[in-house]
Amino acid sequence: MNVENQSVIAIVPAAGIGARMGATIPKQYLALGEQSILAHTLDSLITHKKIKQVIVALHPEDSFFATLSQANHPKVNTVIGGQERADSVLRALVSIDNETTESNWALVHDAARPCLTHSDIDKLLNARVDCPQGAILAMPVRDTMKRSANSTNLISETVSRDHLWHALTPQLFPCKSLQQHLSDALKQGVQITDEASAMEWAGVNPGLVTGRADNIKVTHPDDLQLAALFLSHINSQK
Repeated sequence: MNVENQSVIAIVPAAGIGARMGATIPKQYLALGEQSILAHTLDSLITHKKIKQVIVALHPEDSFFATLSQANHPKVNTVIGGQERADSVLRALVSIDNETTESNWALVHDAARPCLTHSDIDKLLNARVDCPQGAILAMPVRDTMKRSANSTNLISETVSRDHLWHALTPQLFPCKSLQQHLSDALKQGVQITDEASAMEWAGVNPGLVTGRADNIKVTHPDDLQLAALFLSHINSQK
């Protein structure tokens, strides 16, 4: 089947509480300009013409999502997420109509990456031709890498940055294979840090697609100001 005719379903795991931000509310609901981080993230996905549906995995006690204007968008559906990211993504995959899973692609994106551009989504979707097994957005490592000694802050060695990449999102995989490999890995107690790691564990080698450096994840308070700057620049180019 031509990839242009295959459905793309975005999955946004948003069940976390973002403890590292030190905020009183989950970090995805912190204000970034005139709306929340998650609202910006959803806008990028909802407005992309090739994304058919957006499934947001929420904490069972989430009381914020319903207040977002994006919550009422016809493309948006929700599921109750799990304790870990992989659990949330799997629950979203399970909620997809089984009859269409065969030809669907899951585009998984972090809730706290609000600076995603349509151009990066397009690059990832176009990679389906050369990477039918799936691919992720990533950035080649630019800085010198150091490994610490045990759990200390003392350097034990310098690590070569050759062939090292920073994994970003979205990460794009066929729904059926991602669901199967996530499920199998979780059943065996494998630590899954992102969707690509589940595919790698199953023997699949995902493709790497160079993404934009401004596709940052808001993790610490200082990231908010940086994200606001990047969003301003991105919006000025539209």
